[in-house]
Amino acid sequence: MQLSVANFGETFPRYGRFAESRMSEILPTSQEAAVRLGIKTLTLYDWLSQSDSGTFVIRGQPTNIHYFQGGRNGQGRIRIASTEIDRLLSLMTVTPRPTTVRKQQISVRPMRHITAIPGRPRD
Repeated sequence: MQLSVANFGETFPRYGRFAESRMSEILPTSQEAAVRLGIKTLTLYDWLSQSDSGTFVIRGQPTNIHYFQGGRNGQGRIRIASTEIDRLLSLMTVTPRPTTVRKQQISVRPMRHITAIPGRPRD
């Protein structure tokens, strides 16, 4: 069953007559998804095409984006589930690495293998 505004109230009866507004909350448009991800809409479309071809990578991790596309031949408007947007945001999250504590560098005497004082020999 395809999910559309017409049968959204049947699929989720608790939403009743507010089906269209609730559907836009659950399945935001590509523009709304791009805003939530903090990217431009064209970048989102590029991500979707990379995901379709299997070359999309976020922070070194291969990723697929699951989205809905309506229309007679699958060329309609793109909708992405809110949970999918949240998943992409979690993949984009950066966790800081702990800093490595370095030992304090000890100053080394130059030419430490020479034990005699350089210069002319004394009598």
